[in-house]
Amino acid sequence: MEFLLSLGRGFTSADAIWMWAILAAQIVSIAIIAERAMALYGSRKPNQKEIAKVLAEDIKAGNLEKALRRSLQIGAREPMGVVASAGIQAAIDLGGKEEIQLKMDEVLLEEATRVEKRIGFLAMFANVATLLGLLGTITGLIHSFAGISNANPAEKATILSQGISLAMNTTAYGLIVAVPALIMYAVLQNRATRLTDDLNKGALNIFIQLGFHYEPVSNKKDVSSVSGR
Repeated sequence: MEFLLSLGRGFTSADAIWMWAILAAQIVSIAIIAERAMALYGSRKPNQKEIAKVLAEDIKAGNLEKALRRSLQIGAREPMGVVASAGIQAAIDLGGKEEIQLKMDEVLLEEATRVEKRIGFLAMFANVATLLGLLGTITGLIHSFAGISNANPAEKATILSQGISLAMNTTAYGLIVAVPALIMYAVLQNRATRLTDDLNKGALNIFIQLGFHYEPVSNKKDVSSVSGR
């Protein structure tokens, strides 16, 4: 309880600007954690490989139009549908394997960016909070030593101890903000990596099926002309 009261006094001290700056970093980091946790754990699930298997059945059967319609419907809820529809549409347009891969890679890159956005800021705010805490402590110590230069010798020890105790509040508060931010950075980054890997594996399944069961008409004509010779 005394520790919390000491932190509270830090917000009204002469060097309170550092405490308020750390508080601003804490508010922003909490907002990022809440938003990313909802996005990665609430809206997204690592089930993209299962969705890809469903679409692969239509591709195996040669029903590209049906697979496209289904992927567009799935795309309203799941990223796998968006990735698959890009590849299937390229196959329908007779683009060939390279174009199919490029179209799917483009969407995969966008999805990976969407999953990982703002997570890196957590590490930055953790470092900022720690550095602000150290800076607040240093400036507080400077003010404390400067303040006792003209003080009564009998009171110097008391004034100095109180000043040091107040100055150390910024370091403590900076670490209080930094530690949870770093922990959540690791947790969210791990979740983002898992979701991205799951999506990439599902997309690879779709691409393999399109590569095995789809052949552009131009290639068939080339084969027929060679056979005729």
